[in-house]
Amino acid sequence: MSRAEQDQRIDYIEFPVTDIEEAKQFYGDAFGWSFQDWGDMYSSFQDGRLDGGFRKVDEVKPGGPLVILYAVDLEATEKKVAASGGTIVKEIFSFPGGRRFEFKDPAGHDLAVWTDQ
Repeated sequence: MSRAEQDQRIDYIEFPVTDIEEAKQFYGDAFGWSFQDWGDMYSSFQDGRLDGGFRKVDEVKPGGPLVILYAVDLEATEKKVAASGGTIVKEIFSFPGGRRFEFKDPAGHDLAVWTDQ
């Protein structure tokens, strides 16, 4: 993708976390992300499409935008998230255009996974 195609698009997502290793373990196990450490206070991730990072903080404050991931097999992904240490806060439900579930990661961030299947 050229820089012109990236103009005005979300380019990077950063999660504040209290435990970078825990975050890497969860997202690696649940979604297969890969990581690059940049010292003790930061690790970047690659999900295959969008990059981001984990920034070490003393306290995670809940709230903010809801990050939503896509999955072809929603049921399998929900099981994988739970088995990896995520807490399902809304089990799979339908909405116009698809289905999704919502969860908290080990740091307490609210996320969701959806499918149009």
